[in-house]
Parts: sequence; C-alpha cells; structure tokens
Amino acid sequence: MPQLVTVRVQRPSRRLIRFWLPVLPVALVFSPLLMLAALVAVVACVVYRISVLQAFVTGWRFFCALSGTRVDVHEGRSAVLVTIR
Repeated sequence: MPQLVTVRVQRPSRRLIRFWLPVLPVALVFSPLLMLAALVAVVACVVYRISVLQAFVTGWRFFCALSGTRVDVHEGRSAVLVTIR
C-alpha cells in the first residue's frame, strides 16, 4: 500500500518546490468523502449489474499496485515530478 506521495515542481529561474503527502493521514481527513464515493460506487455497481465485492477488490488491488509509480510531466523548461512510494 502506498505510504507517501512526493511532488516536485521545477520552474525556470525560480526555486524548486517540493512537498510530501502522507497517504494515511490524508485518507483519514477525507474519509467522509471516501464513504460518499463508496456509496456512489455501490449504486453504480448495482445499476450496471457489476459485482460490488469484485469491484471493490479490484479497486483495492489497483490502489496497492500504485506503490513505485513515477509520473514526470515536462512542458518547455517546467516540470512536475510525482513519485508514489
């Protein structure tokens, strides 16, 4: 399961911006929204006749597989680098 998201923004002729987001505290803060999203997902699964349990298992496996992901976006001389650990 991912533990930390690191974001780094590089801009030309400006200071490097770097910040870290711990996943668990952010998930706890947004837990009311996550519960609402889970309810919406259950309704969507019922409407489209998808197994609710299988959908949540697949979503959890996808979330756990994010660890080690790195996203680099370069536009001109600016860059945004996101690392999930």
